[in-house]
Amino acid sequence: MSSKKYFKYILIFFTIIFVNFSDKANAQDVDKFYEKIDLFSEVLEKIQNDYVEEIDQSEAMDSAINGLLQSLDPYSSYMNQKDFEDSQTETSGEFGGLGIEVSMEAGVVKVITPIDETPAARAGIKAGDYIVKINGEQVRGKSLFEAVNLMRGLVGTSIELTIRRKNLKKAKIFKITREVIEVKSVVSKLVDNKIGYLRLRSFNENSSKQLKQEISKIRKSKKVVGYILDLRNNPGGLLSQAIKISDFFLNDGEIVSTKGRKKRENRKFFAKKGDQISGKPLIVLINNGSASASEIVAGALKDQKRAVLLGETTFGKGSVQSIIPLKNKGAIRLTISKYYLPSGKSISDIGIVPDIKVEEKGDEFSINTETDNQLNYAIKLLVG
Repeated sequence: MSSKKYFKYILIFFTIIFVNFSDKANAQDVDKFYEKIDLFSEVLEKIQNDYVEEIDQSEAMDSAINGLLQSLDPYSSYMNQKDFEDSQTETSGEFGGLGIEVSMEAGVVKVITPIDETPAARAGIKAGDYIVKINGEQVRGKSLFEAVNLMRGLVGTSIELTIRRKNLKKAKIFKITREVIEVKSVVSKLVDNKIGYLRLRSFNENSSKQLKQEISKIRKSKKVVGYILDLRNNPGGLLSQAIKISDFFLNDGEIVSTKGRKKRENRKFFAKKGDQISGKPLIVLINNGSASASEIVAGALKDQKRAVLLGETTFGKGSVQSIIPLKNKGAIRLTISKYYLPSGKSISDIGIVPDIKVEEKGDEFSINTETDNQLNYAIKLLVG
C-alpha cells in the first residue's frame, strides 16, 4: 500500500471515530479535532518519508494506540494479538519468569512488588525500582507488554536488568536466572503459641479459602492473644477476594466502593456478620509493595477501626481495569472505575498510611524477630 493511501485510511479512521461522538461536541471542538487529525497525518507522513530507517507502518500504529492509552494512566494499555494471548497464559498461576509485578511510569517499567521466594525477590529487586534497561536494551519507548516479553524466556536462562532506585545515584545491574513461578497464596504460623501469623502473598481465586483454613488451624490453640496479617509486597489481585478476606475480620460496615462513569461501575460492598478471629486484636503489616487488593483490605480494616496498620505507606493503585477484546483479536486494558475506602478517600496515587510507621530494615520477610523489625514490633504490641 502506498503512503498516500495509508494516510488517507488513517484520516478516514479518525473521522469515523469522531463522528460517533460529534453529537456531544461543539463547533469549536470539531475544528480543533480536524486540526489534530491533519497534524497527526502530517507527522506520520514525515516519519514515513524522512526517518533514518524505514518503519513498519502497522507497528507504528500499534505504538500510537498504546501511547494514547498510556497517556490516560499507567495501567491502561494496548495488546496486539500475541500480547493478548500471552497475557491469558499468566492466569493459570504458573509461568516462566522473574517474579515481579510491574507497571509503566514516565516511559519506563516500575516495579510494583517482587513476589516472595522468586528470583527477583532473592536478587534484591525492591518495590518502587525502575527498570531502565533489559539486557542492555533501553526500555523507554516500549510498551509494557513489549518490556514484559523481553523479561520472559526459557526457564534456566539468565537476564540482566538495569535498575534505577530512589536515593541511589548510580544504576544497579542485577543478573537473574528465570524460573517457573508458582505463587503460594498463604503462609501461616503460630508464633510463641500466642500469635497467629498470616502471610497473604496474593489475591487469587483460592486465597480466601486457603486463609480461612489457616485461621481454623491457628484457632485450635486456646492461648492465641492476637493475629498479624502480613500484606507486605502483596501486589493484589481479585476484588472479590479482597472483599471476602476483609469480611473475615469484620461483622458489619462498608468494605469498599467503586465509582466510574457508567452506573454499573458504581457499587458498594459490605461486611456480613462472622468475624473469623472472634474480635481478637489484629495488626496488619504493609509496605510500598502492598498494592490494589491489599490496599482495599488494609484500608477497610483501618477505617472500620478493626486493625492497627504498621509499616510503610502502600503503593497507591486504586483503580479497576477491564480487558476489552478488539476486532483484530488484540485487546485494550482500560481503567473503568476507582476504589474508594469507607471513609470516602481514594487509594489512587496516595496509598494507605500506616497508623504506626516502621521502616523496613531487612530485604526478605520471615518469621524471625531478629531480621524482621516490623514483625518484631507487631509482636511486642500484641504481647505487651
